[in-house]
Amino acid sequence: QVQLVESGGGLVQAGGSLRLSCAASGSIFSLNAMGWYRQNPGKQREMVAVIPSGGGTNYADSVKGRFTISRDNAKNTVYLQMNSLKPEDTAVYYCNALVRVHTFTTVEVWGQGTLVTVSS
Repeated sequence: QVQLVESGGGLVQAGGSLRLSCAASGSIFSLNAMGWYRQNPGKQREMVAVIPSGGGTNYADSVKGRFTISRDNAKNTVYLQMNSLKPEDTAVYYCNALVRVHTFTTVEVWGQGTLVTVSS
C-alpha cells in the first residue's frame, strides 16, 4: 500500500508565499509523474502543476510564473512553492502520484488534501 502525506497548508495574506510538501511511503517500486491539484466546494478538481519522473513541468495558466513544482526522488517527495498568492488560490490542495508498485502494475494515489486560504 502506498500513502501520500501532505503538509504546509495554512492561512496567508494575499501576496504571501507557502510551500507544500508531499511525501510518498509504502510499497514503492518507482514513482512516475507527481503533481498537485486543487478543489473548491462545488467545483471540479483542477490540475495545478505536474512533474514527470524524467523532468519537465506543466502548469495551469493561472499559476504560471507564481508557482514552482519540484521533486526530490531520493526522498520520494514533491514540493509546490507558491508565491504571490491570490485569494482565488484558496482551495484544498491534493497531491497525486502515479506509483509503480510492481514491474507491470502502476496505481494512481491521492493524498488527503491540505487547505490553503489566502486572505485579501
